[in-house]
Amino acid sequence: MNWSELFWIFLILSSLQPLIRRQMLLANRLRLLRRIEQKRGSLAIALVHRQETMSFLGFPLVRYIDINDSEELLRAIRLCDAKTPIDLILHTPGGLVLAADQIARALQRHPGKVTVFVPHYAMSGGTLISLAADEIVMDPDAVLGPVDPQIGQSAAASVLTVLAQKEPKDIDDQTLILADTARKALTQVRATVRALVAERLPAADAERLSDTLATGAWGTHDHPITADQAKAMGLPVSTDMPTEVYEFMRLFPQPTRTTATVQYIPVPHRERGGRAP
Repeated sequence: MNWSELFWIFLILSSLQPLIRRQMLLANRLRLLRRIEQKRGSLAIALVHRQETMSFLGFPLVRYIDINDSEELLRAIRLCDAKTPIDLILHTPGGLVLAADQIARALQRHPGKVTVFVPHYAMSGGTLISLAADEIVMDPDAVLGPVDPQIGQSAAASVLTVLAQKEPKDIDDQTLILADTARKALTQVRATVRALVAERLPAADAERLSDTLATGAWGTHDHPITADQAKAMGLPVSTDMPTEVYEFMRLFPQPTRTTATVQYIPVPHRERGGRAP
């Protein structure tokens, strides 16, 4: 075997390595989901959006909730018996309101118990989906976020403030059109929030929650809502996160960096004299 043949063999093996690694990761994820199902007697589903280097050329892929996600999730829910619980591992920055709304309403209609696990964060559309759950299990440091609709680059509630601060004759037509769209978007999202929590909260509390989450009362769109804050708002939140969920999230490696920014010895540490498991 000459050097030219060795070079081509090396090139072929190098090109296949990312594909093999991806298939191994997918197999490990499915194995862990199956373990969760067996342990909890449920249908386990994962909706995870992380920046992964998974394409053939190694470019990072960034994902958000889209129509493909809602179609796949609805197919998964249809596979589930009416009495079988659903466990959804959710990790997302948000995405398309239509897709999140479809997922949330499908989960709400499921007769069996629906549990949403938020190990790190479920913002915007992810929070909308969480509202449909019978129980939201959050890591103590995990966060949800406001569901206030965005019009272009601005929050709908912020666009409407223009109408309150200026006379109509001093506002250009484009801004008036945006304000009308913003008003409709706010009405739509508030109604969705009320519908998702109506069975668990009194009407007055549901109305208050929809105002808080949809009108930008928390500030910016990426404002973090902690587990304690979500619980105080009347949401069914607990912090009893299964170990398998953390293990599952470790199977979503991020793009490799030349130098690691976070370094630690990955073993449990206990106080001096104690034994680590």
